[in-house]
Amino acid sequence: MPVADIRFYHLQRQTLEEALPKLMERVVDAGLCAHIKVPDRGMMETLNKVLWDYDPASFLPHDMEGCEHPEEQMIYLSTGDEKLNGASVLVLVDAVASPNVADYDRCLYMFDGRNEDIVAAAREAWKGFKELGGEMSYWQQREMGGWEQKA
Repeated sequence: MPVADIRFYHLQRQTLEEALPKLMERVVDAGLCAHIKVPDRGMMETLNKVLWDYDPASFLPHDMEGCEHPEEQMIYLSTGDEKLNGASVLVLVDAVASPNVADYDRCLYMFDGRNEDIVAAAREAWKGFKELGGEMSYWQQREMGGWEQKA
């Protein structure tokens, strides 16, 4: 079964740490759960802190790999592919891959446009995802914030 919706988010004006919480707010507001796959434990810990601290007036329910109850998390950060929280949204960060993309309704592929290696990996991922047969879109950050669909 192909993934329904693959969205590439090209980070050019904001860092991942600035952009991810806003996207996760939209996921949670829609009543969905997300699995965020990261390349390493350091990035996982960084994003865990970001999701706690980004807005003192807001809260994003989340936890990370190694927590006691991953199945209860709206947002679950990990380095692995196991879908422990029943997520319908997969977020791939910094060119990580997952063999389980088709197990999700939506995949958000977030990549740093200032890192040429990650951009090259994103181009290859785009080609690979096209073969899965789902809907694909490409989003760039606007000059004044927010996202604009380019493809």
